[in-house]
Amino acid sequence: MAERSTAAVDVADNSGDEPLTAEAGKATSDGVGTETKADKEAQAAGTDTKGAAADTSAPELHSGHKLARRYRLEECVTRLDGFSSWRAVDEKLRRAVGVHVLPADHPRARPVLAAARSAALLGDPRFVQVLDAVEENDLVYVVHEWLPDATELTAVLASGPLEPHDAYQLVSQVSQAMAAAHREGLAHLRLNPGSVLRTESGQYRIRGLAVMAALRGISSDHPQRTDTEAIGALLYAALTQRWPYERDAYGLSGLPKGVGLIAPDQVRAGVHRGLSELAMRALVNDGATASRQDQPCTTPEELSKAVAAMPRIRPPEPTFTAPDAFQRTTYQQGVYGQPPHRGRPSLATGPAAPVPPPPPLQSRTGKALKWTVSALLIAALGLGSWQLADTLLKEEKKSPPSRSQPKGNDDKPTKPTSKPIKIIKAREFAPDGTPQNLAEVKLTYDGDASTSWRTSSYIDGPHFAPSVKKGVGIIYDLGSKRTLSSASFGLQYGGSYTEVSLYATDSLSPSVSASDPVASFQKLGSAKIESKSAELKIKSKVKTRYVLVWLTALPYSDPEPNYEHPYKQAITDVKFTG
Repeated sequence: MAERSTAAVDVADNSGDEPLTAEAGKATSDGVGTETKADKEAQAAGTDTKGAAADTSAPELHSGHKLARRYRLEECVTRLDGFSSWRAVDEKLRRAVGVHVLPADHPRARPVLAAARSAALLGDPRFVQVLDAVEENDLVYVVHEWLPDATELTAVLASGPLEPHDAYQLVSQVSQAMAAAHREGLAHLRLNPGSVLRTESGQYRIRGLAVMAALRGISSDHPQRTDTEAIGALLYAALTQRWPYERDAYGLSGLPKGVGLIAPDQVRAGVHRGLSELAMRALVNDGATASRQDQPCTTPEELSKAVAAMPRIRPPEPTFTAPDAFQRTTYQQGVYGQPPHRGRPSLATGPAAPVPPPPPLQSRTGKALKWTVSALLIAALGLGSWQLADTLLKEEKKSPPSRSQPKGNDDKPTKPTSKPIKIIKAREFAPDGTPQNLAEVKLTYDGDASTSWRTSSYIDGPHFAPSVKKGVGIIYDLGSKRTLSSASFGLQYGGSYTEVSLYATDSLSPSVSASDPVASFQKLGSAKIESKSAELKIKSKVKTRYVLVWLTALPYSDPEPNYEHPYKQAITDVKFTG
């Protein structure tokens, strides 16, 4: 789950400070010259700590330095205001992580720790997860996921505006995620194209929830309105490739000075009208309203409901390249259907075709010769056919009466053998936002039967209590769409029973409903298992790239250290065949 992040951890802001690139080697910006009312309000609220932070020097760290004898610092990507951000390696779990480091006596150290621990409790997979938040040896550091194959929205927009379907997915996913965060009392306050990532599957992840603002000393009297306006600015930029304020920011040109905030469909032709109005409803800090006078959206929850009320925007149809036109070579182009020219050809139609020579053997002797040759050929063909038929009849009498397929295996045709399908990657499916063991997902398909992914332990069972869980599971990526014939896996506990179902999903992070998370998926099969190994035969011919292994009942087993409740399970050695 935690093996994907971007190549930069950008919490710097060049609107007033310059990152020390000579020391950092590489630094990025996530807030170049943003001129929104909410930004000015948030920055004013954080002014008190900025001077004190400037007096605090960043810890003297270097590549190769280890934190907690576990996190090895590799590359400094930001050094600013007394803190630094690094790309690092978790040597215990052998994965890349990101780390923010600042002195324990930094005026923002306590707020950063509090923000990181609160964000870690959210556990929503739509956010880049906080993995650790520690104070140790006069240092405070926050460890988070690193997603190397995800792309910043800044880089995505550098190549042009998004298609309507992609822009719709952006505002839908980001507004839903921020609505969930605000329900838990968490705000971002630094939401911009540098803090939104797009994965290969088209899902959007948000990094720096609460932590970015704490590192920069930013607060707001109206956090929901601040984040809602930021989502509106993201949608505006996605539709127009322009930043909705006068100053340039995030590699995007701002609006012309003096014209004010104008709707996206007035900035660029062909913009989706509904999305244009939605962006204007979210940008409420400048008093913007939609052309049809709908009420402004002042919270992420309101914006999320407005997106859901829109007609669904479907993805564009796939385009196919037409094959090259067949080139005729048997006639002269432009002459077909025209009467033959008599005499000298005209210059307009080009030279006439060459006159064929007169047919030979037109005399009486020649005609007689032709008939003689034809008769001889017919006789020779008849004699040859008779000899061939006679030979075949003799061979047939000598051979056995049946020439059917050779006997063996009770004369039944051999069935095609199943082929194993390689698992590319996997992610825990936690629709309620409370995962079981994110770091252990890869142990289910690492080829080692002694390692496994464990669920938490529960008081009631075997079936989950609906008020506690709908189920737990893992989504596997097979690399391309395949038709499955079976699935097998090992279980740590037998006993009463384990109930397992397989579903085809559309991505590693599908959109689901809270009441029934698997309602929109296509079921491939299910089974009740009492042993420690299972193989499910799949009769469905559905082709899918993503497969969910979904547990809805766990067996009883004796309490163990760290797993004191009786109902639990562990999965290992997951395999699919097609």
